[in-house]
Amino acid sequence: MSYQSEAQLEKNMYDQLIRKGYERVVLSNYEALVANFREQVNKFNENKLAGTPLSDDEFNRLMTRIDKKSIFDSAKILRDKVILQRDDGSEIYLELFNTREWCKNLFQVTTQTTVEGKYVNRYDVTILINGLPVVQIELKRRGLDFKEAFNQIQRYRKHSYKGLYRYLQIFVVSNGVDTKYFANSDSDILFGYTFFWSDDKNSRITNLSDFTDSFLEKCHIAKMIARYMVINESDKLLMVMRPYQVYAVEALVKRALETKNNGYIWHTTGSGKTLTSFKASQILANEPHIKKVFFLVDRNDLDSQTIAEFDKFEKGSVDTTDKTDKLVEQVQDLTKPLILTTIQKMANAVKNPKYAAIMERYQNDRVIFIMDECHRSQFGEMHTAISRHFKNAQYFGFTGTPRFEENKSQDGRVTADLFEKCLHTYLIKDAINDGNVLGFSVEYHRTFDSKIDEEDETRVEAINTDEVWSHEDRMKLIVENIVENHERKSRSKGYTGIFTVQSIPMLIKYYDLFKTYDHNFKIAGIYTYGANEESEGQDEHSRDSLERMMKDYNGLFKTNYTTDTYASYFSDVSKRVKSAQIDILLVVNMFLTGFDSKKLNTLYVDKNLKYHDLIQAYSRTNRVEKATKPYGNIVCYRSLKKKTDEAVRLFSQTNSVDDVLMRSYKEYLNEFHDSLKKVREMAATPATVDQLQREEEQKAYIESFRELTKILVKLQTFTEFTFTPEELNITRQEYEDYKSKYLMLYEKTKKDVDKVSILQDIDFALELMHTDRINVSYIMNLIKDIDFNDAEEVKKKVKFIEDELDRADNEELRLKVDLVKGFLQRVVPTLTNEDSIDDTYNTYEEEEREKEIESFSEEVALKKDLLKTYIQEYEYSNIIKQSEISDAIKGGLLKKRKYSQRIVDFILEHTKRFG
Repeated sequence: MSYQSEAQLEKNMYDQLIRKGYERVVLSNYEALVANFREQVNKFNENKLAGTPLSDDEFNRLMTRIDKKSIFDSAKILRDKVILQRDDGSEIYLELFNTREWCKNLFQVTTQTTVEGKYVNRYDVTILINGLPVVQIELKRRGLDFKEAFNQIQRYRKHSYKGLYRYLQIFVVSNGVDTKYFANSDSDILFGYTFFWSDDKNSRITNLSDFTDSFLEKCHIAKMIARYMVINESDKLLMVMRPYQVYAVEALVKRALETKNNGYIWHTTGSGKTLTSFKASQILANEPHIKKVFFLVDRNDLDSQTIAEFDKFEKGSVDTTDKTDKLVEQVQDLTKPLILTTIQKMANAVKNPKYAAIMERYQNDRVIFIMDECHRSQFGEMHTAISRHFKNAQYFGFTGTPRFEENKSQDGRVTADLFEKCLHTYLIKDAINDGNVLGFSVEYHRTFDSKIDEEDETRVEAINTDEVWSHEDRMKLIVENIVENHERKSRSKGYTGIFTVQSIPMLIKYYDLFKTYDHNFKIAGIYTYGANEESEGQDEHSRDSLERMMKDYNGLFKTNYTTDTYASYFSDVSKRVKSAQIDILLVVNMFLTGFDSKKLNTLYVDKNLKYHDLIQAYSRTNRVEKATKPYGNIVCYRSLKKKTDEAVRLFSQTNSVDDVLMRSYKEYLNEFHDSLKKVREMAATPATVDQLQREEEQKAYIESFRELTKILVKLQTFTEFTFTPEELNITRQEYEDYKSKYLMLYEKTKKDVDKVSILQDIDFALELMHTDRINVSYIMNLIKDIDFNDAEEVKKKVKFIEDELDRADNEELRLKVDLVKGFLQRVVPTLTNEDSIDDTYNTYEEEEREKEIESFSEEVALKKDLLKTYIQEYEYSNIIKQSEISDAIKGGLLKKRKYSQRIVDFILEHTKRFG
């Protein structure tokens, strides 16, 4: 098959950009880039410079102000005005980029600029705005995986994107057929944050020519940089919005500025509504004729996560207090055009006579309300009170699950009754197709034999009693099923699960049942108890039951919560679910809406769910994490198949559920067999992998084995899975041997840093190759669980932890094994229960680090302080100056070359081990 060459692809794109109005410029090296920037900055700021271009001194002063900054700081400088002192002492404000009238910038394009860093690199296509490189496009020929272009950019970022290249905002990678874009960053960029562009109907635009016409059109790319990138202050990073977010904001802003009508955005749960709604709020808050933009959330959703999300974009915009006084104060503050608060406080502010005198002043102001999760029924009730007060208000809602006739709220209203028109949709099937959320693998378990059709709601009502659903034998079966399978579902406790049940009494009963079984899962429960609940006929009040659970929780996590500190308990539970420290959380309704956790991968269901409640609950599990989480696991102990299919059809606007619900175990098993056949065609046995001499053959093996392992990860989550040769056509030992060969090729590629190799751009999916269980935090938690007052237990536990270390295949932990073993043997026997394990280990690690640096510096005859400086520089900037190291070594050329490479290797290994 003949493919279009990379050079041809590049030429076609370059010519297309010139036809679209970009000015052609030849910049053969970095010096030419700087000279061109000087020319363009003079041209762009012609009026401010009053016809006198920048002198050499002035240009040098400008470069001092803007050059050699971090990517994050460069992004802020790009969007700001730069104060420059002229030679005559006067000051002017220079503009690097027009963020308001983006079409009025100056656009250029260049190809094959050569930049020398650690290696000589030639960049494919660079788009410049006002002389600054802002978009870099890397191409691979058709037929190659365009991820290789992504990996190439990662190398360029480490080796040569310096100086003015720190102003790069967006990268584009393409092989002509598939094209994606992503934001620049000072830290590592994950491939998961690369996006396809699409049209406003969510149809992908992947062909490079079409992408260039649409996304790289001059005004559009300038608008993306000016309006649709977000500077995230708390994480110090740049974010670029996805296409559906851009179209939603455009539609909402257009509706707000051109009409007085309301509207809503239907974007599926997990697709990044917070960023979309924030960006729309921010743009509207900057409009002079709009007095206030209120972003309203439900009180129950205003957790630390929501606050942190908004604080990233607009520091201090969140009103976190429980007092309405604070909100009223913000309403009066003219310097606060954007306020995030709860709908409950806003309703109180307009209804409470105490605030009438203040609030009445704003009755006729032009204000906008943006409501999150607007499918909630309480929005209807409180919306009425708010709309009576603000006469010129406009309302916009965001929801992942709107109310339709089928799932209308208790008062009979649907979402369109309150918000009129749906302005943009991005459905769950679109998000799964784009890889922005995961699909669901749903298992249904029948838990009792009955002639009653569980899907017949009228009959189910008749059997919906404690006699059946809460029968101890049935509940024991379910607990046994969870205990037996949760280790597998959670990938050896690398992920966490939520178990949602019908009622509080049922939750308490399940919690107590779990305690009677032999397992090593950390189980917690949470619910809201009634202050004056009817406790007749019950052994204990639900508050007392929760106190019992909290006592167990305190024992597990060394905390001190009671029902008097319920809010803190809620917050702590939330954090521990997000970090997979709790294995299974028992809930009735809490955590089933609005809760985001990448580490949550399983939902066990023993309650009746339908429509929006079902999709919202299922969607807690489908946040994208890494390849070890292929989909959200749903395990139903009620007959919810019909309800699941109905909900998926309604919220996907489709007759097919196949886009959202994953295939059966049998189908994945057949896929595994096919994939294994391909691996064996390349290497009949693990030993024959060594005979693959050509890099092309090695690459094919890597890709095939990686694919095999991806399917295996999916299979392992099913209850039916068993690793037997009868089932998989391969023994566990043979699979492990193939895996060892895969890891061997990875290690070889990693060491060949100075060799240009096609394997360097390969994506080695290492996280697939091990379970998450035996990692650094797991080992440290085992050490923390030791009772140091019991010498016999210390001995026994240390032996157990050493055995676990020997089984570890987590790459980060493998590097630290000797370090941790030394700590176990030399330090742990001297500890008491009062000692802080973290502090003691950190002190020990620091001492070992010093010893290693001292020993190696003597070995290579390099001053210890100098070696430490090189290490610190690498830790800070990811840069190793090999020529500087070579100069510091005394001796001839051969000695310098040999020792400088050893020092580089030491810095890399040492940093990994002690990082």
